[in-house]
Amino acid sequence: MENRPTDRDLLIALAATSALSRAAVCRLGAELDRWARGEDPKDVPARAAELGLPPTQLSRARAILPEARTLAARERERVERLGAHLLTSLDPEYPERLRQLSLAPPVLYIRGTIPDGPAVAVVGSRRADVYGREVADLFSRSLAAAGVAVISGFARGVDAAAHRGALAVGGATVAVLGCGLGVDYPNGHAGLREEIAAQGALVSEFPPGLPPRSWHFPVRNRIIAALASGTLVVQATLRSGSLITARHALDLGREVWAVPGRIFDEKSMGPNALIKDGAALVEHPADILESLGKPAARTPVKPAAEPEEPGREMPSGVSGKVLAALPPGITLAAEDLAARAGIGVDQALGVLLELELTGWVRRLPGGAYGRLG
Repeated sequence: MENRPTDRDLLIALAATSALSRAAVCRLGAELDRWARGEDPKDVPARAAELGLPPTQLSRARAILPEARTLAARERERVERLGAHLLTSLDPEYPERLRQLSLAPPVLYIRGTIPDGPAVAVVGSRRADVYGREVADLFSRSLAAAGVAVISGFARGVDAAAHRGALAVGGATVAVLGCGLGVDYPNGHAGLREEIAAQGALVSEFPPGLPPRSWHFPVRNRIIAALASGTLVVQATLRSGSLITARHALDLGREVWAVPGRIFDEKSMGPNALIKDGAALVEHPADILESLGKPAARTPVKPAAEPEEPGREMPSGVSGKVLAALPPGITLAAEDLAARAGIGVDQALGVLLELELTGWVRRLPGGAYGRLG
């Protein structure tokens, strides 16, 4: 028939409709030959049962058939206006890793280019503290510098730090969105969005204008896990979506790594639980690079953007005298330091307290002092 849609048109039309659940879109997209070939409507209940779908979902999908070409053309125009493109599961460019999902998205909306080669998902809490953001930045910089793409979810906290870390060294990063490409979410990430599109890709399985909903994020997490060779969890609570991503990675036979954290910190409970369950504990980016077959030097880790500590010039005056009297590598009592510096013990104790507070010395058990800087 002249007006019969192509299979590609039908996939695009399915993905664009709000009348179908996301699971139904994925199942129907994978089984076009079993339902889209002009069956008698009376056969819908039996066919729906075979597909594992409610009959209402199959009926709605079949109702799309007559207008699928029009719907697909309209969707392509919307996507082009965003400077993006569509990939369907029928296209050769469709990521092979996604085909391993039991419910693979039949259509991807993409701005930019999904990089080939190894990739690691870096995920964690939206409410990550400074430490969590520094860890995400450090690992992502190191991975990207070694030619490993960084995949994350474009949320605040760990996700944003991961994307920025990869971008900072000219690496590739992919943001998998929990909304349509045309939605400004989260607010304040517009600049980051443009950088990612230019240096990697923004990816969504949701139509361009669909706003974020709570259930979108667990759904999108399977794509994050599938696009990556493995998943690194930085900070996460026990109910975090990051653990959903980790479970998807395990189901796909991929690696799961976790950064350990303080037992008193709720955001450490997720990674620590993963480690107890068998995830690999990582303390250095080299741990991941080695498992990917990319040997790396184990240089001392520190935040990539660590600011210079202010006021680290050698203290002057009496403080300088006391510090000069305490060479690195030895410990001395306050009385001995006072004698060496030519000052009274009380004055020496006051100076030592100031030096301790400013990080120059440390008071040891027994009252002796050792130099830190």
